[in-house]
Amino acid sequence: MSSVSTDEAMRRAIALAARGLGATSPNPVVGCVLLDADGEVAGEGFHAYAGGPHAEIVALAQAGKRARGGTAVVTLEPCDHTGRTGPCSHALIAAGVARVVIAVPDPNPVASGGAATLRAAGVQVELGVRTEEAEAGNIAWLTSMRRGWPYLIWKYAATLDGRSAAADGTSMWITSEAARIDVHALRGTVDAVIAGVGTVLADDPRLTARNLRDGTLAIRQPLRVVVDSSGRTPAEARVRDGAARTWVATAAEVGAGPDGKVDLAALLAELHHRGVRAALLEGGPTLAGAFLAAGLVDKIVGYVAPKLLGAGPTALLDAGVTTIADAIDLELTDVTQVGPDLRITALPRKREA
Repeated sequence: MSSVSTDEAMRRAIALAARGLGATSPNPVVGCVLLDADGEVAGEGFHAYAGGPHAEIVALAQAGKRARGGTAVVTLEPCDHTGRTGPCSHALIAAGVARVVIAVPDPNPVASGGAATLRAAGVQVELGVRTEEAEAGNIAWLTSMRRGWPYLIWKYAATLDGRSAAADGTSMWITSEAARIDVHALRGTVDAVIAGVGTVLADDPRLTARNLRDGTLAIRQPLRVVVDSSGRTPAEARVRDGAARTWVATAAEVGAGPDGKVDLAALLAELHHRGVRAALLEGGPTLAGAFLAAGLVDKIVGYVAPKLLGAGPTALLDAGVTTIADAIDLELTDVTQVGPDLRITALPRKREA
């Protein structure tokens, strides 16, 4: 085998980390490539599930004795605490690794400190290789840990003229089966799916992640969250069917904002406390507008069908915009055709204070 550069190894580590998306929460996704003293790949690994071995441990097990004098290339600073697993910093030191290359420092105060421990043991530590790329692959967890509430994605489906249903209220199906399958895959990457009680009363959704072809449920189900200020969710609603955990979040439990409705910032803080690092906001237009007006949405994924209705409910209601100067500007990051529909991904631009 030929030797590889640390940059190449980090690119591979980032790709490995992505394999854990949707399965590691409340932990991050992490990838590791271990190079031996000659610069050849001796082992690699990724964090596959919460409670399982960390990426560094998997790579060290593959490398065996070849780890001594080698370089560990890892997407996130090795942990320095004992939780369900031991500290990776100590494992790297014990294996005789001479150098550790890190893409992103760990923002979690409970687990951080690995770089300092490694340096204290005489291990050479290098920070900042492919940082932007590694952050993008772990954006939900990093964002959540840095600020104390989940990374929030607003997902909507609409016609080309922005309608979420026809004038008579019918909405099944605005988008194609291919788009709906894509949505269920998206649900599988988050820890919670949020909807308002209005959507529950109107549509009675399941809010589960499942295979649309045979109806089977995904092994890992996100928490179903109903934002229900006054507790109107019926006992027989499908979100209460036992297929996944459900939390009906009321103003009495979470706290109320000035309007008497559920305090959305407090709701997100409580979800973070419950281990939610990424959440998907699915409905409805009033709740989406409230989250956007509060500046709590991090990412927007819109599924736009090549249809026109001309009348009917819109996908978004009041978002706090009264004049064109107050419009929420978006940065388009991806436009992909999914079946006959377009999936548009965008990030709200941060406004200057």
